[in-house]
Amino acid sequence: MAIKKGRYAFEFEKKIYINGYGNIAGAKEQQGPLGKLFDQIEPDLYCGKKTMEQAEVYLQQTALQNALKRAGVKREELDLVGAGDLLNQCISSAYSFRDSNVPYIGLYGACSTMALSTLIAALSLEAGVSKKAAAFTSSHFGTAERQYRFPLEYGGQRPPAAQHTVTASGAVILGDQKSAIRLHGGAFGSIQDPGVTDQNNMGGAMAPAALKLILDYLRETKTKPSDYDLILTGDLGAIGAEVVVDLAQKGGVDLHRNYQDCGLLIYDRQKQDMHAGGSGCGCSAAVLTAYVLPQMEQGKLKNVLFLSTGALMSPLSIMQGESIPSIAHLIHLKGEKA
Repeated sequence: MAIKKGRYAFEFEKKIYINGYGNIAGAKEQQGPLGKLFDQIEPDLYCGKKTMEQAEVYLQQTALQNALKRAGVKREELDLVGAGDLLNQCISSAYSFRDSNVPYIGLYGACSTMALSTLIAALSLEAGVSKKAAAFTSSHFGTAERQYRFPLEYGGQRPPAAQHTVTASGAVILGDQKSAIRLHGGAFGSIQDPGVTDQNNMGGAMAPAALKLILDYLRETKTKPSDYDLILTGDLGAIGAEVVVDLAQKGGVDLHRNYQDCGLLIYDRQKQDMHAGGSGCGCSAAVLTAYVLPQMEQGKLKNVLFLSTGALMSPLSIMQGESIPSIAHLIHLKGEKA
């Protein structure tokens, strides 16, 4: 069973490895700094489908297939799948797996879903329920805009604090087969609500949840930022990332050396005019599977804290004047000699 290190942090007793990973991204993401790292690029927002919602299903299926291929595993060999997305009732994830008999858990953590689904899948291995499990998520600029703001045809202007929803999907395959990347532990975060009501300032809304979980994990594991090669949040963007670093500094924790945010890595904010950076479930999933995990396989990164962050809002709650609660979940990855 997992070993509790405190109220939030825990370590896995079993050896749980990332046996495969995969991703796919869109044209905007190809133009960013990580553009050459993605497994596949889909330049068409519709992906050749009738609707953008169907396109997002295609993104998930493709990312998972890339992960399965890298792991040398067939879909029917999976014992559990944990997946989610931003759409109502997580339709992208459900539709992407509706033709399979694999046990499935639909998860909603907003943009925190990549870390959440990975932890759930890993705990199924730890409990002996699974030997091979998958975790994946996605986001799509067109589908998210239509649900949370306005359809693209509306042509609304975005304020400087707004982030651009990433069109991408990422997937990981977990198992007990030894590989170069081990899932050492993790932490489920608690909901934080700083009182932000502006849906265009999700970074500011999510920053407290990310900061609290980072500090809680460091305290409970008796570690410090310099013990890690990378502490990566996703996706706070320019505003949220700055808040995290500044407030951590005021609390006596220096994150300047090895802290980064997925929302700032995936786009070139100046050249691409992406305002505060990237957002969406697919943002952290794509950065994890295209940027972080390959570097861990190569031995360039050996000790990584990866946090996905989510704004737990809905269009209805925003229209009712509610504030935006937020959540963060964390996975602790360690590099090993395969």
